[in-house]
Amino acid sequence: MPQPPTDYTDLAKRIRGWARELGFQQVGIAGVELDADEVHLLDWLAAGRHGEMAYMEKHGTRRSRPAELQPGTLRVISVRMDYLAADAREGWEVLGDASRAYVARYALGRDYHKLMRNRLQKLAERIAEAIGPFGYRAFVDSAPVLERALARDSGLGWIGKHTCLISREAGSWFFLGELYTDLPLPVDAPVGAHCGTCTRCIDICPTQAIVAPYQVDARRCISYLTIELSGPIPPELRRPIGNRIFGCDDCQLVCPWNKYARPTGESGFAVRHGLDDSALVDLFAWSEAEFGQRTEGSAIRRTGYTGWLRNIAVALGNAPHSPAIVAALEARRSHPSELVREHVAWALAEQAAKAAATTT
Repeated sequence: MPQPPTDYTDLAKRIRGWARELGFQQVGIAGVELDADEVHLLDWLAAGRHGEMAYMEKHGTRRSRPAELQPGTLRVISVRMDYLAADAREGWEVLGDASRAYVARYALGRDYHKLMRNRLQKLAERIAEAIGPFGYRAFVDSAPVLERALARDSGLGWIGKHTCLISREAGSWFFLGELYTDLPLPVDAPVGAHCGTCTRCIDICPTQAIVAPYQVDARRCISYLTIELSGPIPPELRRPIGNRIFGCDDCQLVCPWNKYARPTGESGFAVRHGLDDSALVDLFAWSEAEFGQRTEGSAIRRTGYTGWLRNIAVALGNAPHSPAIVAALEARRSHPSELVREHVAWALAEQAAKAAATTT
């Protein structure tokens, strides 16, 4: 016996309820027209602002045309999951202590990719239980998807001048995920932008990576330099990195809308291994085996062990002079990786200059 026609308005309401039950704080539904965003993306790529992230251009227009990535896509269900850990040391405090390591707040706990993708799969299964088989595909920062543009169009927030998505109710400390679907669900209305004349994110950026409102040059961004970049960090950008060893949150820490951010209730995002408040010399002493064990199930794995040492060496060079830091760097002076050796040599020179300055 054929199933009765689906009431898609009612289904959309039920999808929101199921999403909340699965741990998502917000859900919205968008269409797939991203023409203006495609122009912005192509201009950004043409300017070379993606740096070494060749994957940003190799997918062509599939990033801005959902139906090319997943044939049959009519709607995108966007979800938000808050990640700010209640037990983490306050960000500005860590940044203000140059002997400690700053790790981007999103990477302090469990890697979000698998966790959110599993939840999205469960959401799809609940939809299928209600209406029968349908076409879908789940994404969590894992494919050519313009997730912020889709989240904006689904009413989850607006894209700020730092290019992060901002919610009036929740700030910007959250992850995004998408469920591409062939269901003709009713779409939500986008919300207006509320950055106004504020330029705090632009002004605070340590490397001036936000070259204009809504335009980030990844080649200068600390998140790119400490995670995506595989080679040496440009010498002129090393001092501005400070003690940021994995990612950067300055533009979010300064954003006034984050006064509305709420700590996550997701236990998987709780701080692991004290990474919210670790001494640089302690992390620099990790062996490759320790790095593998302590970053298991963590987004930090993406930088790799040599990238980890490279980043910490820069931070140690930026730290106040101390014999302990010099000893830690000397212990890595002959590291097998040329990348590590180069950054250690730079850091030792920085430490020597600081020592000389204190004796004159």
